[in-house]
Amino acid sequence: MGQRNSTSLHDFILLGFSDHPKLEMALSGVVATFYLITLVSNTAIILASLLDSHLHTPMYFFLRNLSFLDLCFTTSIVPQMLVNLWGPHKTISYGGCVIQLYVYMWLGSIECLLLAVMSYDRFTAICKPLHYLVIMNPHLCLKMIIMVWSISLANSVVLCTLTLNLPRCGNNLLDHFLCELPAMLKVACIDTTAVELSVFALGIAIVLTPLILILISYGYIAKAVLRMKSRAGQRKAINTCGSHLTVVSIFYGTIIYMYLQPGNSASKDQGKFLTLFYTIITPSLNPLIYTLRNKDMKEALKKLMTVDHKFTKSKRNWKS
Repeated sequence: MGQRNSTSLHDFILLGFSDHPKLEMALSGVVATFYLITLVSNTAIILASLLDSHLHTPMYFFLRNLSFLDLCFTTSIVPQMLVNLWGPHKTISYGGCVIQLYVYMWLGSIECLLLAVMSYDRFTAICKPLHYLVIMNPHLCLKMIIMVWSISLANSVVLCTLTLNLPRCGNNLLDHFLCELPAMLKVACIDTTAVELSVFALGIAIVLTPLILILISYGYIAKAVLRMKSRAGQRKAINTCGSHLTVVSIFYGTIIYMYLQPGNSASKDQGKFLTLFYTIITPSLNPLIYTLRNKDMKEALKKLMTVDHKFTKSKRNWKS
């Protein structure tokens, strides 16, 4: 116990891609670019859906939550990642690492559950259209969001506490560019099988269970769409659900490959690139995916751009 306490407060050295400085420089540009896209696009989605009264529906309420989540998720990771890729001193304090790990796991778990909630919303809208607004009332939507954030927080506390309590025997080299759970497990100096089994079990609850529910929902949705007599109704349903399914496929595919494979068989560099994909690229793609296939969102964004243009023009005229 004394040994654990004496080594637990050391700063961590994040190795990242230290052996490939040119790769680090290239990645830093990619990360910064996608982060900027994430900030602009997700903020635009939130503002457009808030300002347009036609988008004050459960579907866009959950989409705003997804955009807000993506903003928080990337902002909790990217600054430290850029410091690691750019700076000569690639260290993070123990306290900073702890906070990053808890927040990272919390927000990642939220996205898993939130995508399942969004699929239930689509199931209700398409399979029970006459009762949609009664079932998906504002009170229920708010309760579902609170439940998602609470369950995810509990999951983060359990997994991160188990991981951080493992003795490291002075090991403080993290072969990563952020404090991610698999990298933290690798610096432990004891057998981590029990913790890995806990991660796997909770992974099934947080990742696979929502995914199964999503697939069941879309099974019913597919049946309902095939029964529709209106071609326009079919196209609208396919566009809306297609966007959600695309996001689900990208996010869940990467997460399952990272966290639910036996023995964590992904190579070191492969794991780092996968982390970059679902923490940086996916949040920037979400707004694009939802916007390209959603006529209502396109119109709301055009209105937002028009309002912004008029405001900028009037500001210039006032100054002149």
